[in-house]
Amino acid sequence: MIAYVFPGQGSQFSGMGKELYESNDKAKALFQKANEILGFDLSKVMFEGTAEDLKCTKYAQPAIFCHSVISYLINDKLAPDAVAGHSLGEFSALVAAGVLSFEDGLKLVHTRASAMQKACDIADGTMAAIVGLEDAAVEEVCNTVEGVVVAANYNCPGQLVISGERKAVEQSCELLKEKGARRALILPVGGAFHSPLMQPAREELAEAIEKAKFNTPKCPIYQNVDGASHTDSIEIKDNLVQQLTSSVLWTQTMKNLQRDGLTEVVEVGGNGKVVSGMFKKLDRSIPTRPLHV
Repeated sequence: MIAYVFPGQGSQFSGMGKELYESNDKAKALFQKANEILGFDLSKVMFEGTAEDLKCTKYAQPAIFCHSVISYLINDKLAPDAVAGHSLGEFSALVAAGVLSFEDGLKLVHTRASAMQKACDIADGTMAAIVGLEDAAVEEVCNTVEGVVVAANYNCPGQLVISGERKAVEQSCELLKEKGARRALILPVGGAFHSPLMQPAREELAEAIEKAKFNTPKCPIYQNVDGASHTDSIEIKDNLVQQLTSSVLWTQTMKNLQRDGLTEVVEVGGNGKVVSGMFKKLDRSIPTRPLHV
């Protein structure tokens, strides 16, 4: 089973997509369509913007989506046996599976990014990467800290991201260092993604998802909220809504793909190493490669 996987926020970089735009007419047309849908020149931000510009959620999410999806769409011969995406990357995966059109996927990502930016402005939240502790130890510390702090991204064995109110996250980091964490590092993100602080964004996204057209997938999609494969469009919609305030169960996703007969991982977008690198930390024998277009 060949699985195509798509990275999420944090995989952006200055100049992303420029080579695609300049070398492929289909890619150029899709970038121009994206600019029309969004109402601003996303391609200029992607090609010429600074790393600081691309950290902004309202730019980062559509930029990552477009880079991944356009990379996928300009190659008509691709037929994955399964797809998955890390957080935002789940929307890219849904386009690859034929559930969403490029246009509808981008509109939802734009709504998601705008709603999340507003939620970030309401509450002072952040995230932190914790390396070198068992998941249960991290969860135990989060449960003892006053305020909102939760395990947000189960990225791979020994690597977990926590999210919540800034003070609670900072206190958790200090306690986790005392517990023996090799690293407890505050991340340069705009807010507390995949935590209860995203509830206002979840409500806005739910309304947009309900109105969007979801097709039956051409292959299973393994979703973040439970790590399991799904083919029912109603379930897929519900899981997308839940994703904003729920943990990203990426370790479980990888294990389920492996259990179901995974033979190769192809990463589409970013630098081609972020998500596939997590598979390597799970099992170095799993073949991985970036998509070359």
